[in-house]
Amino acid sequence: MCLLKDAFDFDGPSEIAALIQAEAVEAALALHLYRGGRLLRGHGIPFGIIFGGTDLNEDVNQGEKNQVMGKVLEEARFAVAFTESMKETARLQWPHAKAKIYVQSQGIATAPNTAFNWDAFLQRADIQQSTDNLHVFLLISGLRQVKDPLYLVDAFAEWHQEEPNVYMVIVGPEVDPVFTREVKAKVKRATGVRLIPEMPQDDLHALVKKCFALVNSSVSEGMSAAILEAMDLEVPVLARNIPGNAAVVTHEVTGLLFSDPQEFVQLAKRLVSDPALEKELVANGRQYVRMYHSWRVERDTYQHLVRTLEGSSED
Repeated sequence: MCLLKDAFDFDGPSEIAALIQAEAVEAALALHLYRGGRLLRGHGIPFGIIFGGTDLNEDVNQGEKNQVMGKVLEEARFAVAFTESMKETARLQWPHAKAKIYVQSQGIATAPNTAFNWDAFLQRADIQQSTDNLHVFLLISGLRQVKDPLYLVDAFAEWHQEEPNVYMVIVGPEVDPVFTREVKAKVKRATGVRLIPEMPQDDLHALVKKCFALVNSSVSEGMSAAILEAMDLEVPVLARNIPGNAAVVTHEVTGLLFSDPQEFVQLAKRLVSDPALEKELVANGRQYVRMYHSWRVERDTYQHLVRTLEGSSED
């Protein structure tokens, strides 16, 4: 049996200790070296770690968190990085752990809800445009600062005033209550920008497929599943040019990378007016995901690693 728990639901290791005892937990796998890993130290059960992104891009620069993460790696039986560059970052920070760090990219499988009602969604989002000429840019983002969902809002609102058939829709959970209030207030004042609560995954996949493009404006990413899912669903991607995004998006090959809001609008306009470019990005993106992000390969890797938590690494 496998228990799935959110690290945010636990105030500290004592609550994890109670869970381990109550559920007779024999091993654990944590996502995020600091947020999840620190909760697993000292309980006497074997565990592995999957780097998240902000642990290596942000937390690593904070002395106390860096020390805690180093100690977590001392106890962990293995750690998984999504990319070679993430592995290298971890290796340089914690040389003692280099032998236990593996690279496994995220595996992607999409399953859009075939009963998803696009017209009903547009009505709910207060988008009253003819679908024939409508271009919806979708930003999937938890409402927290590292995802920077407001980065493009002003530039997009200005573009919408020029071209009323373009919209940006932000979809995601309200992770940070204070920042969520800021996002809601900003979006309320912005023309052509809509904010929608999080959705079931099959509906979200169906929504991605209906939209013109997927947008990522994060300050930091490990490996964006939303980008890879959009590629799998044959939807073009425009992503902020940060290391985590550039690791999966090759500019003008599998997607478009922008460095500021003005460049985003410039590239978005180009994509709208150039169907041949859209077709090329979509074809290349899907081929890339099929080649490098197989869910079957990911499954096999984790099956092998989890067996090391059972005390045997044999197949």
